[in-house]
Amino acid sequence: MSSSSHPNIILTSSPDGPITAFDATAGVALCHFSGSRSPCHGLALVGNSFIAASHISPETPSSGSIHLYNWWSSTALHNFLVPEPVAPLEASPDGLYIFAGGVSGCVYTLSVPSGDIIRSYSAHNKPVSCLKISEDGSLLISGSDDGTIAFVPIFQIVENSSSLMLQSFVAHGGTVTAIEQYDSTIISCSMDSTVKFWGMFEGTKLRQVTLFPCAVMGVALDQMKTEFFAAGSDGFIYNGSSLNVGTKKHSNRGGECIRWPQKHEGGIVSLIIMSGGKNLVSASEDGKVFIWEIETGKIIMAFGTDMGCISDMVVANGIGQGLRLGKRDIDSWDGYGGFYKEELSRTLKETLDLEEVLKVAAKDRTRAIDMLESAISMYERLLELILKEAMKLGLGSSKK
Repeated sequence: MSSSSHPNIILTSSPDGPITAFDATAGVALCHFSGSRSPCHGLALVGNSFIAASHISPETPSSGSIHLYNWWSSTALHNFLVPEPVAPLEASPDGLYIFAGGVSGCVYTLSVPSGDIIRSYSAHNKPVSCLKISEDGSLLISGSDDGTIAFVPIFQIVENSSSLMLQSFVAHGGTVTAIEQYDSTIISCSMDSTVKFWGMFEGTKLRQVTLFPCAVMGVALDQMKTEFFAAGSDGFIYNGSSLNVGTKKHSNRGGECIRWPQKHEGGIVSLIIMSGGKNLVSASEDGKVFIWEIETGKIIMAFGTDMGCISDMVVANGIGQGLRLGKRDIDSWDGYGGFYKEELSRTLKETLDLEEVLKVAAKDRTRAIDMLESAISMYERLLELILKEAMKLGLGSSKK
């Protein structure tokens, strides 16, 4: 894996322990974010500013919450309350909204950083199992335990339109575990051991891959959208062609899918492409993260956490700019687990402080407006006095 001046940071969540940040270049743990017990798909990056994690508390099983972290503190900055337990999270590309899937089948939209619920709608008859924002950022796509897939225009959600153009179709005979999307195609995988390709707007099945011996828990596409990678609950990764006609590599192997020989000891929960399409990252219930070379299908780095199993994984691209990644120097920590403030680049620091900056700017703007109004009022009075004096001089001159 080639090194980069802007390294990636891999974040993993757990139902039993904290969120852990790893340096993807060296495979070392950088810090922990505490206080969240996150279920499957319960981790999301909110713009460049925040990390969001859904939290399931045994003390309050009938309600849910979402913890919002910034990058330099190990404890949650905000705790957003929602009416029911939520699992999957997604964030809008601009980082202004978080979408959360509830156990009732409802999808909730929360404003950032206030945490206000600005919209909720019923998308499914059973728990929402996964969420995905379309490639162009215009649609929120959801999958469910009831086997259906639904999608809604995001602008209608955030503008709180009176009616939603919600479209849905039955996709699988089991829980929809993950969704990918490109162009007008949706790729879904399921507990029913299939990967399916759909025409988005018609809901028509374009293709079905059924050669898996286990449930498929995740799916990822290569950079050219010609190959897909499926995460098996058996710990294996399966590589297939996303085209109707298999690529030369798959044709030569005599099958629709290739099973990579190395495996995790537990089910894989997340797959992500990184390093410009050269590497695939997998995270497993066994608490391990593997980085694979896509060209060879071999593991080139393995690392993990002692905090228990992994429930989800996300990759922060380029967040590492300005961080001494891969070092365990005592001064690269803040004493609490988050990144030390001086380790953050000026641009990122300003971004992370956006909320405070906006508050200060609002106060300064109000003060400036007050001062301007005061100055205008003073000049108006001064003008009145000048006019009065001018009129007096004019009258005096006319009398003479």
